[in-house]
Amino acid sequence: HVQLVTSVGGLWQPEGSLRLTCAASGRVLRITDIGWSSRRPGNQRELVATWRSDGSTDYADSVRGRFTISRDNAKNTVYLQMNNLKPEDTAVYYCNAHIGTYEDATPHDYWGQGTQVTVSS
Repeated sequence: HVQLVTSVGGLWQPEGSLRLTCAASGRVLRITDIGWSSRRPGNQRELVATWRSDGSTDYADSVRGRFTISRDNAKNTVYLQMNNLKPEDTAVYYCNAHIGTYEDATPHDYWGQGTQVTVSS
């Protein structure tokens, strides 16, 4: 059984930096597309960053140049480096990954549990 476990976000000051991690556990064979999304209070979930299986990345306009998505395939871990934090970055952040397992090599979409990030002075 595959799970994505997200690190704790927490309270951060504006202009600070934070790195979220998302680790896949279980019988992971391969991870293809990965992504991070956010949901602000009263809003729908929005895509923040994505890393496609072809190696291309994409970011929401609001975070481009400040956030960086990365991965460590050996550790089955996905990262979101968040720099120059702004109050409007306050949201619950979710990671997701397309994961194939040893039991089923076809990648399926898995989501982390979500972590609250609050940016405030």
